Amino acid sequence: MYEQLDRLRAAGPAVPVELPEGFRAWSVTRGEVVRFLLSHPGVSRNLVKNVPGYVPGEVAWLSPWVDVESMSTAEGREHQRLRKLVAPALTPKRIDAMRPRLEVIAGNLLDGLSASPPDEPVDLHTAYSQQLPTRMICDLFGVPDGLRPEVLRILRVVLNTDNVPEEESAAVFTDMNVAMRELIDTKRRAPEDDLTSFLLAARVEGEAPLSEQELVDMLLLLIGGGSQTTVSLIDHTVRELLANPDQLATVLTEPRRWPDAIEEALRAHCPVSSLPMRWAKEDIDLGDGVVIRAGDAILVNYLAFGRDPDLHEDPDVFDVDRADKEHLAFGAGPHFCPGARLARLEAAVAVPALFDRFPRLALAVAPEQVESLHSFIANDVAALPVLLRHRDVNAT
Repeated sequence: MYEQLDRLRAAGPAVPVELPEGFRAWSVTRGEVVRFLLSHPGVSRNLVKNVPGYVPGEVAWLSPWVDVESMSTAEGREHQRLRKLVAPALTPKRIDAMRPRLEVIAGNLLDGLSASPPDEPVDLHTAYSQQLPTRMICDLFGVPDGLRPEVLRILRVVLNTDNVPEEESAAVFTDMNVAMRELIDTKRRAPEDDLTSFLLAARVEGEAPLSEQELVDMLLLLIGGGSQTTVSLIDHTVRELLANPDQLATVLTEPRRWPDAIEEALRAHCPVSSLPMRWAKEDIDLGDGVVIRAGDAILVNYLAFGRDPDLHEDPDVFDVDRADKEHLAFGAGPHFCPGARLARLEAAVAVPALFDRFPRLALAVAPEQVESLHSFIANDVAALPVLLRHRDVNAT
């Protein structure tokens, strides 16, 4: 995928691409153009209001991203209303108070890993990176144990863009709504001290409460965005540190530098590659003979921003000492991710705890052999094979 970004960047400020089901969009991979379009008043997140004749559901794989009523598609006054209703649940104080629970989850997972045979590779992605954020987010939202496998299955299918049959894409949109409504009904009958119950009761003076569909879509956004992106962050941080022993030595010697490693991973390996979708409300001239016409779809690439050589010297190099680690991993402007602090906290707990428990941790394959997830939306690994107690920590 990274090589493809370089080719697209070289081809122009925006390049027409074909996505699943023959859907066409402009792919934007130049850092400054990405920044320009993210704040352009002529670019919208809302498909229904900006593309006359669009019928919800007509592009099955796109439905979970655009046929929703949440902060991801709302704009202006409506977006402000939704953020006001959610904001009290994600204050810095509330998020920082989650650290003890995260430490318990990490400790339990590491205890389980300790029982693994010492000489056999372990898929850290499945056994650790994926487990910690999803357990935390399901705990936060009070997702019942019986519903958790279905919620996590849905999230995996939504992020998979590799030749998913149209009927499967259509079915998962229905499944998403069914699962969230089951969660809502459960909390409506028996409210608890969790964020789903909080959102059900959320009220802001002068604002309408969340409608039923807004609540469904908000839960999907927060549960999905609050888990899968952090999985990627943990995976990429661990892989880079194992592939660069000098960098690992730096953070182990100076534990205060762990945030530097996390921010550098966010720059070099943004968890979200391209987030569907934006729409042009007017003609936008990008120069070089490229004009995005009103009604055109725009696929803004967040990952490309941190890897643009015009913005970052040697962008392929992982360097915790890099002065400029600017990235767009959590978006920008009014749509900046409200869960950014939680994602950073989860990584700040998960990664140091892993290396503390397994000081001889090593990749079981060469870094370039770690397979990527087949998706143009999510930027993650398909698996992260490691040796927990390798005799030579520098070996691959």
